[in-house]
Amino acid sequence: MPATQERPIALFHEHPDWFRPLFTELERRGTPFVRIPAAEHRYDPEAAPPYSLVFNRMSPSAYLRGAGNAIFYTQSWLDHLERNGVRVVNGRGAYAVETSKAVQINLLRRLGLPHPRTRVINHPSQAFAAAEGLRYPIAVKPNIGGSGAGVRRFDSPETLRQASEDGSLDLGIDSVGLVQEFVPAEEGRITRVEVLGGKFLYGIRIYTPGDTFDLCPADVCQRVDGAELNRIACAVDAPKNRLRVEGYTPPAEIIGQVERIMAEAGIEVGGVEYFVDSRDGKHYFYDVNALSNFVADAPQVVGFDPFQRLADYLEAEAR
Repeated sequence: MPATQERPIALFHEHPDWFRPLFTELERRGTPFVRIPAAEHRYDPEAAPPYSLVFNRMSPSAYLRGAGNAIFYTQSWLDHLERNGVRVVNGRGAYAVETSKAVQINLLRRLGLPHPRTRVINHPSQAFAAAEGLRYPIAVKPNIGGSGAGVRRFDSPETLRQASEDGSLDLGIDSVGLVQEFVPAEEGRITRVEVLGGKFLYGIRIYTPGDTFDLCPADVCQRVDGAELNRIACAVDAPKNRLRVEGYTPPAEIIGQVERIMAEAGIEVGGVEYFVDSRDGKHYFYDVNALSNFVADAPQVVGFDPFQRLADYLEAEAR
């Protein structure tokens, strides 16, 4: 049965701005829904949740906004929902992949798909030794990341050794990190492929200035032709970050690989990022996202509004 006032669609989210276009679209349609703030929440393990569907929009970068308490809590609440038979979009399995870059590397390895050579550590002192046999530059990344938080690049063994020894490496809130070969991206760009219902929705290419790891698609402020984008899904004071974007449809082989990744991860709505190595021309997947806030001003970039299609999907799944 469709969503009702008694059993609405629930949108579990933490970021105050990213999902405003979805809220607006559901309100326009008159679809019954509720917003559930992830940072201040409670549930009764003995009570059945009163929702037709829960859409999990919890972000692993929440700790950057003072809401790190919700990251681990979310796993138990998703478990509660699923054990009570509630339809969850991007449920417990998807969230486990979203919140661990180490798990993402394991998944890519299991599928036999290309990814940067990586070591996993649980203490900063291990970073230098873990890089043995890897090609420099090296990137050290927190396991639970988001928005490029905590990622550092090292161009020589000497600089990585010093960081390993002086305690300056920050592995994030779970003290797990990735020591990974840094891939110089062809033309300084990355490609993000979005899926809806596990199937290809659209692709974009983001051109970076080379000095940032924060590639949030909703924060991109310009098309490649210089046209300014309307970033209604982001905070009004979001920085002009010099990122440029264009719509792009990857080769069918890569689309198929992305869909395999998402199927294995249990991610219904999300994006996979890859880059092409400027040294060998090969593509490498490096990030799997269950949280997708879509590209800014999508009609200008990809020719349609993905939030409308997302609303269609949620309504259909709630039935």
